Order: sequence, then C-alpha cells, then structure tokens
Amino acid sequence: MGNSGQGPDCAPSAPKPRQLLALLALNANQFVPTTTCIDELWGADPPRSAVTTLRTYVMRIRRALQTAGTGERPPHGILRTRQHGYQLLLGRTGLDLFRFADQVDEGKRALLSGDHCRGAETLRDALTLWKGSPVVDVQAGPFITAHQARLQEQRLSCVELHIEAELQLGLHHELISELTGLTAEFPTHENLHAQLMLALFRSGRQAQALTVYRQLCAVLAEELGIEPSRRLRQLHRAILLADPALDPPHRPSDGLPQTLDLAGCRLD
Repeated sequence: MGNSGQGPDCAPSAPKPRQLLALLALNANQFVPTTTCIDELWGADPPRSAVTTLRTYVMRIRRALQTAGTGERPPHGILRTRQHGYQLLLGRTGLDLFRFADQVDEGKRALLSGDHCRGAETLRDALTLWKGSPVVDVQAGPFITAHQARLQEQRLSCVELHIEAELQLGLHHELISELTGLTAEFPTHENLHAQLMLALFRSGRQAQALTVYRQLCAVLAEELGIEPSRRLRQLHRAILLADPALDPPHRPSDGLPQTLDLAGCRLD
C-alpha cells in the first residue's frame, strides 16, 4: 500500500534506504529509535559503521522526499531527525494505510447506524486499496515483517466485516465463490467457515453447508487437536434443524453483525 498514486514515486532504488523508508512509513508520525532502524536493516550483526551508514540513508531519503515535493510541503512527507531516532510526518492522504483505516471506520459507523448498503460499499472501497502485499519490492527485517502480519490481519478483519454486511443484504449467492476461496486459504479460520456455511444454507445447499462443517472439524482435529467452538457447533445444529432464524433478514438488523452470531441464529 503506497501513496495512493499521488505524485511521483519518491522511494529510493537502493535496497537498504528503501527498506528504511518502508519502516518509517509503516510507523508514520511516530518516533522510530535508531536502535530499531539498525535492527531492521542488519539484524543481530550490524556493521561497526551502522550509525554513520544509517545517517547516510536518512539523507538520501530526505533528498528524495524533497525532490518529489512541488509545494511548500512535500506531499510525500517530512523526515525529521530527533534525538536517537527519526520521525516521518505524513498527512492522512499521504499513505493508503491511513485511507484504509479511515474507510474501515466509516464503514463500521454506517453498519452501526443500520445502513448496511453504505457500510458494505465503504468497506469494499477500503479493500480496493490493497494491491498485493502491504510492502512491495522491499527487504523485510523483523519489524517490517511484524507490521506486515498486523496489516494482513487488519485486512482479513475488514474482509470478514464486509462479508457480514453483504450477508445482511441477502447477497449469499454472490458470496459463495469468494468464501470458498477464503476457507481454502485459511483452513482453520472458524468465522470464514461459518459465513460460508450460512451462505450455502441460505442458497438451498444445506448438505454442502454440513460438509464444510465436517471438513473443518477434521482439519481442526488433525492440525490443532481441538474441536470447533461452541458457537460454530450451535450454528451446525441450527443448520441441521433448518432453523428459520438462519433465513435472510427481512430488514438489516441494528448494529454491527456479531462474529459467528450470524443473522440472529439462536445459540441457546
């Protein structure tokens, strides 16, 4: 996720400065200690000249940011040197990560107000900001790797919420293909399986919904040695009984959909 395509690319071409810029951008507007930068770039075996070399990389990045700028303030941000560290200042439009977070928050507010149509559309727009990995063409040390994992988890949470909103809108037929791919990618993710089970059941494919549950049970037992959660077992029972509470809602329910408490399924 980059700078939303606004203006020229300001990223250095050399691997280490590019890696450092990625680290600072992932921590935009926050102080990043020199020790963190060194650990990210060289791990447990930094060169003796690490501090001096780091300063050289910072100068290259600052020069690239200034070159990319056309106004009083460079649109790609300002890199400040602070005592024992650095800080990359970016506005809310300077990074897709910010836009993603803002749109997710907006989508959640829409869902809380009962507007599932606007919520689903806003969350879909947020997901379109993702084009592959959060960090592209960058070597990843321990801190960038950790950030990437966190961002991927945030994306997956947005995907789940978007699917919940579309289930509330009665789009279960359209969701089956996407959910089938997601459950194959995340074979132990219970909520995605629950969403697929519900979409299949609402599409008149009760037997396939039960098959999804059995396959998940087998994977959880083999890979983790556990059983599905109580909520998922109760959803399975509701599907067995063809509980009318699983039918598509006549109108969007109030509030955010609850994880695995799908469409008012009776869990008692």
